[in-house]
Amino acid sequence: MEGLEQWKIQAEQWSQQALQYIHQIPPNQLYAALAVLLFPIIFIFFVRLFKRTKSNTIILSGLSGSGKTVLFYQLRDGSSHQGTVTSMEPNEGTFVLHSEETKNGKKKPIHLVDVPGHSRLRPKLEEFLPQAAGVIFVVDALEFLPNCRAASEYLYDLLTNASVVKKKIPVLLLCNKTDKVTAHTKEFIRKQLEKEIDKLRASRSAISAADISSDFTLGVPGEAFSFTQCPNKVTVAEASGLTGEIFQVEQFIREHVKP
Repeated sequence: MEGLEQWKIQAEQWSQQALQYIHQIPPNQLYAALAVLLFPIIFIFFVRLFKRTKSNTIILSGLSGSGKTVLFYQLRDGSSHQGTVTSMEPNEGTFVLHSEETKNGKKKPIHLVDVPGHSRLRPKLEEFLPQAAGVIFVVDALEFLPNCRAASEYLYDLLTNASVVKKKIPVLLLCNKTDKVTAHTKEFIRKQLEKEIDKLRASRSAISAADISSDFTLGVPGEAFSFTQCPNKVTVAEASGLTGEIFQVEQFIREHVKP
């Protein structure tokens, strides 16, 4: 016990001497010394903050039959895989885009996830959204009208998801199969989806908050819904997975997963 008391006394003496020494240092020199000590700590903190690896995950979502899996294989190896059946498990892979394999310079691989469109399997989307750099929502432009309501409900849930809203995850609304003569245009699809989402917004706002599964509401009260009102960026593009016309898809991916 005596040894412990002596250490306490010694520590108090050292602390008093240190305080006396600090008080003797001119303020300018003291501030400079503190800056020298704190700068490396602050520098290391910001280096670690900005050096965090940015996500390279892109999610393909949408209703079953919209052509997500065909797009997956076109992006991966340039093939259409026309015989592909409806996915029951997420189809994922990490690879350099097929169109970039022969180009000079090092390209960053992407992690592409094709999430099944069946309603019972959509909760799997939740597993990947927190790490997504972007989401491609695929719509069948050929069979759009019969599926408009279902696609709108899926898209509404996606746009009000907590991860999408808080992280402002960009969404590409991709009108697929536009190589067909009877396919609807992207302008028509966009307007129809906005109208349906506007109806959904009104109907869901009438339901008690306890029954609403969405994390956030969409749009501006008193105004017709538009994708421009979303906190995250929503763009509309066209593609054809079967013919390989996917330039706008690749452009979206490289905009959010830098080479």
